[in-house]
Amino acid sequence: MAIKYPVVPNEIIVHLGAPDAAAKDITVSFTDYITNVASSEIYPTWPTEALKANILAIISFTLNRIYNEWYRSKGYNFDITSSPAYDQTFIENRSVYENINNIVEDIFNNYIYKDGQVQPYFSQYCDGRNVTCDGLSQWGSVSLANSGMDYLEILRKYYGDDISVKYDAPVGDTMSFPGYDVGPGQVGNPVWAIQRDLKRIKQNYPAIPVIKDTLGIYNKETEDAVKKFQEIFSLPVTGVVDKATWYKIKYIYTSVKKLADLCTEGLSTEEANFLYKDVLQYGDTGIEVEYIHYYLDALSFFDDDIPHLKTNSVYNDATKTMVTAFQEKYNLPVTGKFTYTDWNVLKNAYDNMLKSIPEEYIEYADDLFPGYFISEGVSGEDVYTLQRLLLKICRYDGSIPGVVVNGEYDALTESSVKKIQDDYDLGVTGIVGPFSWRKIAELARR
Repeated sequence: MAIKYPVVPNEIIVHLGAPDAAAKDITVSFTDYITNVASSEIYPTWPTEALKANILAIISFTLNRIYNEWYRSKGYNFDITSSPAYDQTFIENRSVYENINNIVEDIFNNYIYKDGQVQPYFSQYCDGRNVTCDGLSQWGSVSLANSGMDYLEILRKYYGDDISVKYDAPVGDTMSFPGYDVGPGQVGNPVWAIQRDLKRIKQNYPAIPVIKDTLGIYNKETEDAVKKFQEIFSLPVTGVVDKATWYKIKYIYTSVKKLADLCTEGLSTEEANFLYKDVLQYGDTGIEVEYIHYYLDALSFFDDDIPHLKTNSVYNDATKTMVTAFQEKYNLPVTGKFTYTDWNVLKNAYDNMLKSIPEEYIEYADDLFPGYFISEGVSGEDVYTLQRLLLKICRYDGSIPGVVVNGEYDALTESSVKKIQDDYDLGVTGIVGPFSWRKIAELARR
């Protein structure tokens, strides 16, 4: 597993007014935004430790808005407003102070977090003279700095001894919606995030069905939970998570956990543990690498531009050669590393291959994984194909429980799949992914 720590964006979209005001949106660099706000809200003559404490509060507040997608989850197309009534003071084209700019450049990818949690802390603050609040007092921080406190001592004075500073956070793209609809049979971190969020939302909305899956596979119970969520929140009941459903889930999850609140339930490191890596590279091992190998191997059988090389569960020289050829073929950045963008293109290429198998290879069509994970509750032609393969195995292997070819992935079908998974050390899940399908097809051909 890999912990999904917050990412500091390169750019931020600022709405120049209150959320519903008819104002323009502008895109500025993250550092320019923080420098602008700091120059608008604090004074360059303050002690350096007070400036650092205030700038860290500004950074953390901003990242909390972005990480929780506070405005995007409400249907807006910006990250934060310029209104201090809602967020922080931002003045377009204002002059900034050199010493404040220098501090921002030095600490822009540091933020406050609460011990045992992951998300940037909702670091509320006020001036401490005209307005007081439960968070940091800007003028009070000056007095504390003058008394000899450093920036961390100042922050703990206002936010508690259980806060710390995350240093050198990664910088990059922060958008969480994967860019495609997430639905039955899919697997990966987007599915895992949906399941995690719905499990927590269920505590407040008990009508949402239970999700027991821990593998990040969009199965029937996940589909049922999504449908009930869509019904509760007046969305089209499709069982598929499109952009609107994704951000509504995000908004409700943030609300029930109070992630944008001083008294937050927080997001623990366990909850931020994602099953799959965003980038796979030389030396990586495991099921993710095997998935890549399966799809690349299948493509290489029909496409001479992708070399057919011997692979295993290790991302090795053969993997890198095949990935590089694939990236060149599909006009992707040629890095030899495998990203989620590469995965989406590879999955689409595989799906298109299934639709256009050459006539001379049609007899092998059943050997190919249908492109999505099959589990209890799934029905259709692909289940018919699976059951026909299982029936061939049952005819010579009496240890297989049996199968009725009815197109329904029922308990008997699942039992037969589990027996084969157990026999061949495939992980006894009852879920048919590419490796289980390949083994079942291989056994059926005997």
